Amino acid sequence: MTSTGIRLHAPAPGWAISADVVVVGSGVAGLTAALRCEAAGLTTVVVTKARLDDGSTRWAQGGIAAALGEGDTPEQHLADTLVAGAGLCDEEAVRILVTEGPDAVRRLIDTGAHFDESSEGELELTREGGHHRRRIAHAGGDATGAEISRALVEAVRARGLRTIENALVLDLLTDAEGRTAGVTLHVMGEGQHDGVGAVHAPAVVLATGGMGQVFSATTNPSVSTGDGVALALRAGAEISDLEFVQFHPTVLFLGADAEGQQPLVSEAVRGEGAHLVDADGVRFMVGQHELAELAPRDIVAKGITRRMQEQDAEHMFLDARHFGAAMWEHRFPTILAACRANGIDPVTEPVPIAPAAHYASGGVRTDARGRTTVPGLYACGEVACTGVHGANRLASNSLLEGLVYAERIAADIAAAHADSGLHARVPAPVPDPGEPAHPLLAPEARFAIQRIMTEGAGVLRSEQSLAKAADQLQKLHAEARDALQENGKTAEPGVDTWEATNLLCVARVLVTAARLREETRGCHWREDRAERDDTDWRRHIVVRLNPDRSLAVRTTDTADFPPIR
Repeated sequence: MTSTGIRLHAPAPGWAISADVVVVGSGVAGLTAALRCEAAGLTTVVVTKARLDDGSTRWAQGGIAAALGEGDTPEQHLADTLVAGAGLCDEEAVRILVTEGPDAVRRLIDTGAHFDESSEGELELTREGGHHRRRIAHAGGDATGAEISRALVEAVRARGLRTIENALVLDLLTDAEGRTAGVTLHVMGEGQHDGVGAVHAPAVVLATGGMGQVFSATTNPSVSTGDGVALALRAGAEISDLEFVQFHPTVLFLGADAEGQQPLVSEAVRGEGAHLVDADGVRFMVGQHELAELAPRDIVAKGITRRMQEQDAEHMFLDARHFGAAMWEHRFPTILAACRANGIDPVTEPVPIAPAAHYASGGVRTDARGRTTVPGLYACGEVACTGVHGANRLASNSLLEGLVYAERIAADIAAAHADSGLHARVPAPVPDPGEPAHPLLAPEARFAIQRIMTEGAGVLRSEQSLAKAADQLQKLHAEARDALQENGKTAEPGVDTWEATNLLCVARVLVTAARLREETRGCHWREDRAERDDTDWRRHIVVRLNPDRSLAVRTTDTADFPPIR
């Protein structure tokens, strides 16, 4: 794959360090990859945008899915995952996930993660939407992500891995042969280095998380601005399935004008028996799917949205008053506290909920070893598209995917180093080409992008809404491009402008793919194309960035990804 040569406008690196591997991100995927690389004897540097424990992983409430319970099997887990993925899962990728998953969870426990156990000392497993068995391991009731993050962060610090916190990754460096040679990054005033610098390494692992901040209301933290996908696009990597953004069905409704990160009400609450009801107390999911409230997330989100439309309502309700105070306090203390902090007591009243952007099933296209189409560049976790999730992620498969594929990436990097002697090779990045530089957007463009995407590419989509969104995004893109070309002006380089520029980059790809996919499948819901079309659309949409910043779009021949070459 040929690099685009495009890099963000940024000062030249004022400092540089070298390593065998640089891991970008500190969630379950990034820290697992870093720990496994370090254990293989590789000099490893972890770069993270905030503090080590501030990624998306710590916000995960429900748990991690694996066939760990009596009577459960990887085949049953595979079947549930394929159903949820609506015909677009890569079956071999899913088989890797479900067969390697149980042992990966056990290794996570050996690393120090403590999951909730029964009085007999067995893992206490729950059930979530789309699962036909109890296979969700959880911690602290509803604080699974926080516990996993704690254990991995402690392990990283105990092993003495080099970390660079408060650092926004900017662009991939490549050598004269087009192979990965490290990254440039900007440290935001609180790290060992300050300003723009570089980490030179022959292997880069992107584990940057999601892009939920492309929408106005999301469950994602403020750092989830699609930086990894945007970097990969500029590096010439292929992006796939970005139209499949999962909207979590049950997010605490804080008002129609609420923006930014919204409190999540875990699917595990429904797994324990909570009901979705309208203002009259009617359970509207009954009869819509055999699993009712425990149907896959896309079906539940659509059911909620339809009911809201029918009743001209801004939200629906989640009723779990029958749990009682003791169960709420023991099983869901985090959610209980979030509700009460916003003036709602789920012990005595139904919780107002509405769908909000939650998880990107698509991302940087990888193979079964986490390799992207750029040599030496890997991706895992939410930033990646392994083929596991298809058109709709099965609940609690995300933490497992990050865990399993991070381990596979570390094994591949270790093997490559052993085979080629890359330990001794310090890559020599080619100089910054200067042009074609990527123009930067003003910070306020972030809010414009979020409004455009929420209105045109949210839960409900149509040709009309997507065409309008595409035109508005293209206008933002053209204004920045023309200002640069005509008078050499662009917004001042900085975190706000780099993030806004990355958001526009991923928004353009998402809308382009959503507009092309003229069907309803999984979490891609086209009002004007209400039926699933397996004849024409049981395939993936793959996008690359051209050197002139236009998008090159193609579709795969089947639901299986072609090999990484």
